[in-house]
Amino acid sequence: MTELEIRQEICRVGASLYARGYVHASAGNISVKLPDGSFLITPTDACLGNLVASELAHVSAEGEQLSGARASKTLALHRSIYDASSQAHCVIHTHATHLVSLTLQGVWRTSDIVPPITPYYVMKVGHIPLVPYQLPGAPEVAAEVASLIAKSNTQHMPLRGVMLERLGPVVWHQTPAEASAVLEELEETAKLWLMSERQASALSEAQIHELRERFGALW
Repeated sequence: MTELEIRQEICRVGASLYARGYVHASAGNISVKLPDGSFLITPTDACLGNLVASELAHVSAEGEQLSGARASKTLALHRSIYDASSQAHCVIHTHATHLVSLTLQGVWRTSDIVPPITPYYVMKVGHIPLVPYQLPGAPEVAAEVASLIAKSNTQHMPLRGVMLERLGPVVWHQTPAEASAVLEELEETAKLWLMSERQASALSEAQIHELRERFGALW
């Protein structure tokens, strides 16, 4: 895609997430890494429901603002993910309601915030660890997420996201559409688990092994 098409795709995904309630008010941000190593990111305090393509912040790989409105305060986090994960070409962060609620009530495990209760969660999302609460935009969060990605890479189970306690999910993938799909599957799984009063059982190891064999699930 051209840079203009990428800008338009960021706006399209933002509007879609907003319209369906995955993000609200000015919460959340989206970025995309460009071929030259720089990236586009939504402006600080922007509403994802009415982004303007020409106003997206263009930031160098080193974090220097090149053009557009002032970049989101989560800039350091996005940069750390791009540096740590070769799979990350788009990063999406929202304050998705059921996921935030889950961190208030108690996650399944710190290494996996929800159990693998559906096959599509195993195939499309994978492990999502909890990152303890820090102030929004805190540099410590960027360092922690980079460390989690590095650890997962050594275990040959690359992460597609993390959950920031009381703030919301951060997910990444090759394109905005793919990252959005990870976010949606994650939020819907949290919703299902909460609806079961956190009693739904995980898929068995045999069932997960079958998903690995049949579909290449990274779990």
